[in-house]
Amino acid sequence: MIETPRRPDRTAPRETRLRALDGLRLVAALMVAAYHYGGRGGEVTAAWGSSPKDQFPTLSGYFAYGCLGVQVFFVISGFVICMSGWGRPLKSFFASRASRLLPAYWVAVLLVTAVFALPMVAFKAVAPSDALVNMTMLQQPLGVDRVLGVCWTLWAEVRFYVLFALCVVLPGASRRRVVMFCAGWTLAAAIAQASKEPLLDIVLMPEYAPFFIGGVGLYLVHRDRRDVYAWGIVAVSFLIGQHYAVRGLWNAADPNAFAHRTTLGIVAVVAFGFLAVTAIALGWLNRVNWRWLTVAGALTYPFYLVHEHLGWVVIHALHIGLGLPSAETFALTVASMLLLAWLMNRYVEKPLTPKLRSALAKAR
Repeated sequence: MIETPRRPDRTAPRETRLRALDGLRLVAALMVAAYHYGGRGGEVTAAWGSSPKDQFPTLSGYFAYGCLGVQVFFVISGFVICMSGWGRPLKSFFASRASRLLPAYWVAVLLVTAVFALPMVAFKAVAPSDALVNMTMLQQPLGVDRVLGVCWTLWAEVRFYVLFALCVVLPGASRRRVVMFCAGWTLAAAIAQASKEPLLDIVLMPEYAPFFIGGVGLYLVHRDRRDVYAWGIVAVSFLIGQHYAVRGLWNAADPNAFAHRTTLGIVAVVAFGFLAVTAIALGWLNRVNWRWLTVAGALTYPFYLVHEHLGWVVIHALHIGLGLPSAETFALTVASMLLLAWLMNRYVEKPLTPKLRSALAKAR
């Protein structure tokens, strides 16, 4: 979902890896997995045989906050896309984004479709025609059934990439242009929210824009921690972002809600995402430089793609089929999805990503 993070060295062209950002990506992915396995209702209830509330009486309330891992991802994405797009021509930026997203995504769509088509799997597969449309990553705007439940976030990512490419990468990245992009998008998103025009809402994404913009602002902080405009972008983005998160996820008034998230809890998780990326931007976590975090970062995207739907199958097989307790089932399901993610990274992403990037970069 997000390109491997690197930190520019101002004294030499060589770049140093920001491994703490890799670790944060894995934390965000595990938050989302906890939400999908134990923090919500829906089809995972059929996998467990009863509500996750019954499986995790205490933890389910905390798992319900795991959906905010998506907002953390968006902040990271803003940071990394600004970093990777800085000084890069448009064709190279497009080739990098497409080659990063598509190989694992295509395999995940095919894999989930094939597994759900098996007669012993109780979960419903999408129609073959819809599965083919899913290969384009445009199923969301086309109103087609989704193979991967998490792909709605990729649709948000793609729109961010297009906006950033047109407004920053195409004319050439500079501090002034990035600041104007952040300020302009913030204002335009507010106007879109006020106008209630569906087209503006689709293009400008007022609900998610603050998180991408906040990440971009934090990259400016990373380049110059004394940049007052960058800090202003981050502060405004947090204030608006927590508002949208609370408005969209606070459900205490709903008597049928799976879990009653508190406004304070939601704001705290959003603040965690911003503060964690801020700490990385300022270099406070440079000592978190363990090599295994590189592997963790590489597994995050394929894990994110496959964990939800294939996790249902594994949960059902372990908990209902083998009778394993809830805690062991949860842990083994996460472990099996991480193993599958490693296999996808090793045998899909590593060989195909550079080939696709090279082909797209050379194409006229």
